[in-house]
Amino acid sequence: MLKAVALPACKAFVACAVGVALALPAQARTLSASFPGASIPLAELPAQGRATYALIHAGGPFPYDKDGTVFGNRERLLPAARRGHYREYTVPTPGVRHRGARRIVCGGPPRLPEACYYSGDHYASFRAIAP
Repeated sequence: MLKAVALPACKAFVACAVGVALALPAQARTLSASFPGASIPLAELPAQGRATYALIHAGGPFPYDKDGTVFGNRERLLPAARRGHYREYTVPTPGVRHRGARRIVCGGPPRLPEACYYSGDHYASFRAIAP
């Protein structure tokens, strides 16, 4: 069960996400075990990636309309799953006026994902996020 603590009034995306403290479920702590690609520790994600990861587990609010929508895995770089299993989230890129190329894609229930993956190159590659 996730526990959100001290969620401040959200005036800025990063400020909101930084105020969220999470207790991650056991299934999330083992997410990289089933992914054959490289993994990345949560602490090594860019600050915006850590903030997005926190928002995913808190259930939002998300800054982009596309956040939380179904990711089709057309590239077939993630483990095979039924349609609708994966959802995508934007990791803001400082200095760009659009969504940029950075994303987190999570599989499983929206607030309790079984696994999350980081792409810094708009789905050309993924790394499993190890909390």
